[in-house]
Amino acid sequence: MIMVSVESATVRAAGALREQRASRWSVLVLLCFSLLLIAVDATVLHIAVPALTAALEPSSVQLLWIIDIYSLVVAPLLVTFGTLGDRYGRRPFVLGGYVVFGLASLSAACAATPLALIVSRAFLGVGGAMIMPATLSIIRQVFTDRRERAIALGVWSAVAAAGAAVGPLIGGVLVEHLWWGAVFLINVPLLLVALPLAARILPASPRRADHPWDALSAALSTVGILAVAFGLKEAGSGHTLGRGLSLAVLVAGVALLVWFVRRQRRLAFPLLDIGLFAQRGFATGVGCVLLAIFALVGLELMLAQYLQLVLGLSPLEAAVRMLPLMVAAIAGGLAAAHVLGRVGLRATVGGGLALTALSLTPVLTWGTEQHPVMLTACFMGIGFGVEVALLAASDTIMATVPESRAGGAAAIEETAYELGAGLGIAVLGTITTIVYAPSLASVPGIPAGLMAQARESLAAAAHVADETGATGTALLEAARAAFITALHSTIVVSVALLALTALAVALLLPRHVPTPADAEESDSVRT
Repeated sequence: MIMVSVESATVRAAGALREQRASRWSVLVLLCFSLLLIAVDATVLHIAVPALTAALEPSSVQLLWIIDIYSLVVAPLLVTFGTLGDRYGRRPFVLGGYVVFGLASLSAACAATPLALIVSRAFLGVGGAMIMPATLSIIRQVFTDRRERAIALGVWSAVAAAGAAVGPLIGGVLVEHLWWGAVFLINVPLLLVALPLAARILPASPRRADHPWDALSAALSTVGILAVAFGLKEAGSGHTLGRGLSLAVLVAGVALLVWFVRRQRRLAFPLLDIGLFAQRGFATGVGCVLLAIFALVGLELMLAQYLQLVLGLSPLEAAVRMLPLMVAAIAGGLAAAHVLGRVGLRATVGGGLALTALSLTPVLTWGTEQHPVMLTACFMGIGFGVEVALLAASDTIMATVPESRAGGAAAIEETAYELGAGLGIAVLGTITTIVYAPSLASVPGIPAGLMAQARESLAAAAHVADETGATGTALLEAARAAFITALHSTIVVSVALLALTALAVALLLPRHVPTPADAEESDSVRT
């Protein structure tokens, strides 16, 4: 009898263990699904720009805000919601983020004006920032076994990279067969399924009420980043505000960010662990992440418009043409660890950035002609080079800090990703606007009002050309030539930034990744 009861208890314990293991992987699947939605939304609009412009007729500045307000809101709020999740529990923020993300997706799909879409995209950023930090924290909470946690974090990282990579492809399919609003509306039924599942399987997390949350720091970082982006865009266009006032907003944004940095140095529990930047390897790694994403996302937007509006491809055809970039990026992520082990840290990061710059250089010779082989080769070099550099830089960031400060390092890295994406579109998009408008000369037969609209962007010029009949052909040809001039300008800026960053890597990064023991030792020496 006793033996039967013991065997029964053993069976029940084994069953409970299997159920617990299964629930952990179920949680991982749900969290990766959540992350996939957030990552896709950062790039899904790139292919939809021409269709969106034809429907809503945004100005050049409004179009840039529509594209990058999402990343610019996510970047400062990642740390804010991450610390709030630690203080009040992560599960409520994931569930609340689902609700905000779903409602904002529905609002964006139904937006009838550019301003309505900008506001909806901003709330999408709020929802994404509520969800994203909690996904990583919950993975660390539920996967207590170190080996399993490494697998789970690897899957999480792959999903984040894949989501951003396949965003344009998903956008191309939806715009081709439905309409531009479908890129947002698809989120709603998926979230309706995910919300009850999350409420059922996500574990409660411990609260750390002993760590105070600084609301002023959160406000300074958010308003400062948005003010810098606003000043850059408006100073470049000069439409909505005077150029002097735009520069004043830009300077005010920089001042707020300086205030934010100084405040973090004084706080006992800062939102961002600014002290980590005292380590040369860490600071260089974060700089590489920010500038690599800056170049990649900004150029991805410009090249998506080039494929559709200059080469005349459909949204789906353009997305397929960009597939080599996505595939090469995934291959670069898989190969990065092997390359890093073979050639060392400095050569991997510097080589990846140099390969990206080299792959961009042929774009300076592109015009209105079709060049599928060269386009594929360039996209493959860009995707592989950026992802190898990013993964090696990420490894550097985490390896150069002690375990006790790993959470702060991860928060800074995630912020650098989103900030790089937002600023890449803001800066490179502004350069495109500055060069494009003066390059588009007046076309005989096109009224001044329509020419002013055509100078907003190439997508706007294509819309005007469709409405003006035979005269529109000359306008579209002139607009394409002006856009190519602007694209070449952004390529020159991107190549210069990537080359300078590769040079900085060669001078500042060590040859090999430091060990965690080295990081602990250096940390103790500083303190």
